[in-house]
Amino acid sequence: QVQLVESGGGLVQPGGSLRLSCAASGIISSIYDMGWYRQAPGKQRELVATITSGGSTDYADSVKGRFTISRYNAKNTVYLQMNSLKPDDTAVYYCNAHYNSNHDHWGQGTQVTVSS
Repeated sequence: QVQLVESGGGLVQPGGSLRLSCAASGIISSIYDMGWYRQAPGKQRELVATITSGGSTDYADSVKGRFTISRYNAKNTVYLQMNSLKPDDTAVYYCNAHYNSNHDHWGQGTQVTVSS
């Protein structure tokens, strides 16, 4: 059974930092492209950052220069380091593992709230 478990969310003040983790089980995550998505209240889910199985990364324009995605294949874990957080970053953050259309998995999400 495939599981993606996110952790590291919480309440942080504007300008602060958080590191999200996504621990995968039931898959060999090293062969998957991994990504972080987020969904704010009343909005559609949007891509935040992705990292391919080969290590190439891509970011939404809104987070470039502030967020960093990385992976540690030995631990089947993907991270999202979030710096200089803004209130607009408030959302539920979801981890995704994608290999093909038949092997696409989501975590349950972790809440990030940026507020003073």
